[in-house]
Amino acid sequence: MVQRELRRSAHVDDIVEGGEARAIHGVEDVDHGRNLADFRASGGFRGGAIAVAGSQDYAFDPRNDRALVWLNGDLLHREEARVSIFDAGFSMGDGVWEGLRLHKGALLFLEAHLDRLFAGAAAIGLAIGLDRARIEAALRRTVEANAMTDGVHIRLMVTRGLKATINQDPRNALGRPTVAVVAEYKAPAVADAGLALRTVSVRCTPAHMFDMRLNSHSRLNLIIALNEAIAAGADEALMLDPAGFVSSCNATNAFFARGGAV
Repeated sequence: MVQRELRRSAHVDDIVEGGEARAIHGVEDVDHGRNLADFRASGGFRGGAIAVAGSQDYAFDPRNDRALVWLNGDLLHREEARVSIFDAGFSMGDGVWEGLRLHKGALLFLEAHLDRLFAGAAAIGLAIGLDRARIEAALRRTVEANAMTDGVHIRLMVTRGLKATINQDPRNALGRPTVAVVAEYKAPAVADAGLALRTVSVRCTPAHMFDMRLNSHSRLNLIIALNEAIAAGADEALMLDPAGFVSSCNATNAFFARGGAV
């Protein structure tokens, strides 16, 4: 099976023939006892940047070590923020999220993000328990507590909350959902050489199977797609729909330039 590889440079977009994509069949041993300090000490960061190259690469910023996160109304240090192993998000990936940018003091596209958050929660029958104003207040309280104004990525996460037991049934939820806000300095890195895309075997599902527009906590299909792309030497996975048409990347948006038009 010949894959087609899309490479984007600073000057031109070319589609070139590539080789077969390699599936990842095994997983390397991982020391789950390492903390962030151990990760850096072992060479996890090189030259001030995280030791990966790809669409989610970012420059290490020591201010993030001191950052506070918002969890169910409390501001906590990142290493003190905890959720139960019985949380529906941890055990089942049962929840929705949004990723926002803070740019020059403004929460970009805030209303659109909140629209999608509430639509996603409604689609899975999850009552967030906070209205839009209170969620916006939590976002602003988090960045203000950290004196953040620019170059910040914010992850807003909502899960179904604590469960009486670990299973899929939403009726076993014990009470309020878990809501968390994590704000980190992540200045977008612009690579002169661009990123290499690789078409992968993992397909995007149609809406009647699983709507890819739903920002679900479970990103396993996208992670599998990225693993396949990385194994083939690419930075990002280009995913097709069941009919073989270009659908999405695993984490980014893809644009084509032809004849001077995007």
